[in-house]
Amino acid sequence: MKDFVLIPDDQPGVLARLGEAAGSAGINIEGISAFTGEGKGVVHVLVSDAEAALAALSAAGLDVRAARDVLLMEVEDRPGAMGEICRTLADAQVNIQQAYIANGSRLVLAVDDLEAARAVLDG
Repeated sequence: MKDFVLIPDDQPGVLARLGEAAGSAGINIEGISAFTGEGKGVVHVLVSDAEAALAALSAAGLDVRAARDVLLMEVEDRPGAMGEICRTLADAQVNIQQAYIANGSRLVLAVDDLEAARAVLDG
């Protein structure tokens, strides 16, 4: 999975254009996080087909500023589940740089050391 970062102007229709472009290209958005401030938006989009998504978003005039591999984990829908995962990473000195929930109660984590995170969570 890839997490794309877009930093569009804060204006009506940006997320509609993003969703329409992905949908027209047959790309499912697995997760999204978006917020605005000081006239700009910051949008994180989780996709499985990075090349096709990049082409579709670019064709729609949406500038992907960054792309990175992320952890995608099934998380129980119960109090404390996310805290347990994050504590495991913190105890292993893995820094979480971005987190959001994707469809299907999955936790998306961008971390400073992907291999270490995978090793500690798989172990």
